[in-house]
Amino acid sequence: MVHLYKEIQPADHFEISLPHFLSTNERQLLTLFYQPLTGAEPISLYLTLWAEGEDIHSSPMTHYHLMNVLDAPIGKIFEARIALEAIGLLRTWRKDEGESRHFIYELNRPLDAHTFFQDPLLSMFLFSKIGEQAYRKLRKRFVKQINKDAYKEISRSFIDVYKPVHTNVPKDFFHTDVKRSNKEYPFYYEQFDFNLLMSGLSEQLIPSSSITLEVKEVIAKLAFLYQLSPLDMQKVVILALDDNIHISKERLKKAAADYYKLTVSKDAPKLQKTFIQTDAPIIQEKNSKEQELQHYLETTPPIQVLRDINNGKEPLPSSVQIAEDLVVKHGMPVGVVNVLLEYVMLTTDMKLPQKYVERIADHWMRKNLKTAKEAMELARTERDKYTKWKNENEQKTTTSTSSYKKKNAASKEIVPEWFYKRNEQKNESTQSKETTAIDFEQERLKILKKLGVQDG
Repeated sequence: MVHLYKEIQPADHFEISLPHFLSTNERQLLTLFYQPLTGAEPISLYLTLWAEGEDIHSSPMTHYHLMNVLDAPIGKIFEARIALEAIGLLRTWRKDEGESRHFIYELNRPLDAHTFFQDPLLSMFLFSKIGEQAYRKLRKRFVKQINKDAYKEISRSFIDVYKPVHTNVPKDFFHTDVKRSNKEYPFYYEQFDFNLLMSGLSEQLIPSSSITLEVKEVIAKLAFLYQLSPLDMQKVVILALDDNIHISKERLKKAAADYYKLTVSKDAPKLQKTFIQTDAPIIQEKNSKEQELQHYLETTPPIQVLRDINNGKEPLPSSVQIAEDLVVKHGMPVGVVNVLLEYVMLTTDMKLPQKYVERIADHWMRKNLKTAKEAMELARTERDKYTKWKNENEQKTTTSTSSYKKKNAASKEIVPEWFYKRNEQKNESTQSKETTAIDFEQERLKILKKLGVQDG
């Protein structure tokens, strides 16, 4: 799956549907059960949406807001979103209005620990991620084991206790939309060929009534997990039968695991995301520096780019507003906006004249630029034109562009110096704190010496 992030853009709006509050126990489940499966980024997105959704007066937000809060590019946010959808923590609705898109994100509760461990896919997925020892420790912590083998369930059903009473209430009063339960995750068991499965099982051996809807779901999940065909699952179902010709989920899971170990592998199966690109692009050494810059501009929020260009200092609100307008109001791709900001600041002595920015932005939007690479190439090609525009805007001659010189056969691409210094600000800050601590200690010792007091 390539370029999935193009399904959403920073300017797209979204609303949050929060049908319930999150308990402390559910926060533990998110951290200890779901985070090993999805990674930290989807859980961070989930908690961010939860925090924003608790504000009942909140208005629709843009994905650009999420980019700033999570400090992540739009592609990472999209991947985090679909990971939450796949695991059952999020449901998404989309509405298109012309070129704009609007989303509704509905957050679901995590499964309780007992249901999670009962699910063959999720439990095996967690087992493969954290290992047997940690898995057993979690199970012992969250699931209380009670042996019910010597007991018989005598619970009454709803119809055993209640009976309908005819009244004059209109029929449409009882009409409700049938919604999928939140206590599950989207898995389409209908994709499994149950007809082929049942064709090889005699009615005398396995009554069709034993293959309930719940059993079908477990069969389909086990077949998906172990990559077993319907013919293989026939053998698994037979192995799972108990003395009373009954099929339970636990026996099905054990039978499938035993069959897999005997016929396929002794190692537990693993699950992998389908949108991970296995073929990494080949980067030529002579272009690696420029490609590193392009990747940075393509995947970094504009506010962070402004900070890095400004040696780690917070940008002025006017500069932030210009960047946000380009992304949110005009829908320009983040990579293109970052190239525009960098180009203008490096060619105007670190200034960001709004009219000059808007003039180039208008030109780039008409050119329909989509990537940072396209923007950088156009900036080099149109260098003379943009210099003329700059002079018209400032009414004076400024220094020529430095990082966007025309390429020739013998020259190398110049990567701006700020790009390499963007991480030095944190180190300088740490060193400054250490120096301050040393100076304070020395001053303290001097004062003690004057007072004739020994330290300690």
